[in-house]
Amino acid sequence: MPTATLDPVFIIDDDPAARESMAALIQSHGLQAETFASAEDFLARFDRCQTGCIVVDVRMTGMSGLDLQERLIQEGTDLPLIVITGYGDIPTAVRAMRNGATTFLEKPCSDQKLWESISQALETEAAGRGQRLLRGEVRRRLTTLTSDEHRVLEKLIEGRPNKTIARDLDLGLRTVELRRAMILQKMQASSLAELVRMVVISRESIHSSSAPQRISADAPDVPAELPHSPR
Repeated sequence: MPTATLDPVFIIDDDPAARESMAALIQSHGLQAETFASAEDFLARFDRCQTGCIVVDVRMTGMSGLDLQERLIQEGTDLPLIVITGYGDIPTAVRAMRNGATTFLEKPCSDQKLWESISQALETEAAGRGQRLLRGEVRRRLTTLTSDEHRVLEKLIEGRPNKTIARDLDLGLRTVELRRAMILQKMQASSLAELVRMVVISRESIHSSSAPQRISADAPDVPAELPHSPR
């Protein structure tokens, strides 16, 4: 399966032999592989603006693969992520997939299955890159708002008029109007409708618009597909 991108694949596994094997497979397809012996090492070295995809083992010394997945979600990093494990079980698979993993594979998995999963993940990332960059910019703008402006923003996206917001937050109407104007200015939104759209985009995950996530058929006693649950 050809891949539409030459972005790197980040391999996180505390087993040196597994890291080397996966890196060799990826490099044999002409892609760059970056390896990490732990989730902590990855977090310390990973550029949050980087593109590509992640392959992570579940059970590792220190932070687990699933804990890393949830840490990246909290940070707003939503690169496609492939979860692999030598101890496949349904609860682990469900947790990984509900958190947005593109594929769940059980060790030992075939080179073909792993490459197909990586290729699909890279294609997903490339297809959603424009939206991901937009989401990152919107999130950056949101960080410029003060706590008082955030409180008004939450009321605005609920559809509350200025008078209701003033009453709910125990503010003067003029104060609400000034904060609303400042929010629109900082967010570079030309209208309330555009502001609401931007906030919705900022709260989306790249996985919400991707193809249905799959658990590999190599993993026994696990359904072929799981519905995506919003965080």
